[in-house]
Amino acid sequence: MKFCKKYEEYMQGQKEKKNLPGVGFKKLKKILKRCRRRDHRIASINHQHGNNCPRECTVCDGTFFPELLKEMEDVVGWFNENAKKLLELHLASRFKKCLTWLKGNNNRKRSHLGLIQEGKDLVSYALINSVAIRKILKKYDKIHESSQGQAFKTQVQKMHIEILQSPWLCELMAFHINLKETRKDYSGAVLASPPPALFDGCSLVFDDGKPLLSCELSDSVKVDIDLTCSICLDTVFDPISLTCGHIYCYMCACSAASVNVVDGLKTADPSEKCPLCREVCVYKGAVHLDELSILLKRSRREYWEERRKTERAERLQQAKEYWDYQCRSFTGI
Repeated sequence: MKFCKKYEEYMQGQKEKKNLPGVGFKKLKKILKRCRRRDHRIASINHQHGNNCPRECTVCDGTFFPELLKEMEDVVGWFNENAKKLLELHLASRFKKCLTWLKGNNNRKRSHLGLIQEGKDLVSYALINSVAIRKILKKYDKIHESSQGQAFKTQVQKMHIEILQSPWLCELMAFHINLKETRKDYSGAVLASPPPALFDGCSLVFDDGKPLLSCELSDSVKVDIDLTCSICLDTVFDPISLTCGHIYCYMCACSAASVNVVDGLKTADPSEKCPLCREVCVYKGAVHLDELSILLKRSRREYWEERRKTERAERLQQAKEYWDYQCRSFTGI
């Protein structure tokens, strides 16, 4: 089955359950077909002058990319919002969960299995839309014999609307593993794992001691998220994701942003850069990866306990220095 048909069937099935945005795969392909039918004479003239893509191409000057950009914004916005709601519900207290369910303002099943399936559905939605975007951009470049599709992909990554960059995808993958390992609903009954849908599942693997959060889509697409902090070169502890998508230990990120742990990353100067990609303004909107923290704590208990003791002592020292400084400033000593 061709991917386009598979994608349309998937989205149709999802829209029957809930109204959610997607990539207009067929519509974008029709735009490209119209571009392909343009006068070949214009294309050959431009090719002689070294321009693979004609300047007067209606696709290039405003039809294709604005349409795709709007759809990507809608997809990423819907995904982030729903992933955040699901994870907040999972991490909430039992009392808050009961209140949420009693209000009846959502369609979630009350069972443990329902949470697993919803998390899995969201990960599937993110991955299949990512594949759809990749394929339509590849088709664009093939028709135009250009690399503008890849340039557009780089641009949206800088704009932070690439769905695979979303910290909520990483959180959902960890959430899915955490719930699968628990395997008990609130009544205490053992549940069978839900049948595989579009992807084989998420897993935490260690490659030569380096942790990777891995998720494989049936369309031979695999997502690997490196969980090694590039500052301390160890497994991330109390992980946090910057808006550029890179993951660090919280204290390492504070050090890189030149802020005290008491003040936090929200007080970081906008000119401070990510240590890896050197992008600015990445600290203020950082997201704490609580589900990932739970997963790593469960997977590496000894390391986690040792790191917790070390960081606790360092945090106490930083807090002491901070308040000593505040007291001296206040008293004028």
